[in-house]
Amino acid sequence: MSRASVEEMIADADAADEAAFVDDLDTPVLKQRFEADNEFIFLDEFLPVETTTRFQARIPELAEAVHRNYIPRHKKGGSVSRYALDELAPEIPALYRNPRFIAWLERMTGETLQVCPESDPHAYALYFYTEPGDHIGWHFDTSYYAGKRYTLLLGVVDESSAQLEFELFKNDEHRETVGDARNLRPGAMCLFNGDEVWHRITPLGDNERRISLTFEYVTDTHMSGWQRFVSNMKDSIAYFGFKQVFKRDQR
Repeated sequence: MSRASVEEMIADADAADEAAFVDDLDTPVLKQRFEADNEFIFLDEFLPVETTTRFQARIPELAEAVHRNYIPRHKKGGSVSRYALDELAPEIPALYRNPRFIAWLERMTGETLQVCPESDPHAYALYFYTEPGDHIGWHFDTSYYAGKRYTLLLGVVDESSAQLEFELFKNDEHRETVGDARNLRPGAMCLFNGDEVWHRITPLGDNERRISLTFEYVTDTHMSGWQRFVSNMKDSIAYFGFKQVFKRDQR
């Protein structure tokens, strides 16, 4: 599919303005919670049912674009990069880039946020946990960009016992670390500063399935050549494979 037609599909999806629902949120109260909890908030109900249903409808076709990977003692699962989502699920990049949606995130974080460069396959991605033992170990969403990176997790499918476990204030020597675990059910949301929240996804059980969507926003899109190399290698090995990560060279 040509780049022009992809942009047209995204524009058509964007015209529906899937982000109108944020106007009904009690943003001042949510922002207070976000700030009090180390730039972290979890909402069991966030996305409208209609939006989640549209995302779920894309899963059968997207399943063929999954790149699976296994890193002993750290990660096992599958990933679909932004490039496949651009072509197969235009509703997802449309929401990611929606100005009203980004403005709401800026009110929540108190930062001027930018979408990640087109060369970043991790800007928005789907994670497929579909085999027993699929998981990701404890980690921060380390930013290779010059500024901050905020992660937004959205529940798409959750027919599993796997949980998002997290620890708040782990980097704050003046605060006691607070830990908890939540299920990322369809329509649920988790927003956090990637450099501050220590988290993992617990292993999937037999005959279970969990699919989540992630959006990444940054305060500065600058990245040094070395950091770009490290980021590309991490994404190639741990997430999308070399072909997807370096696909930008063919665009």
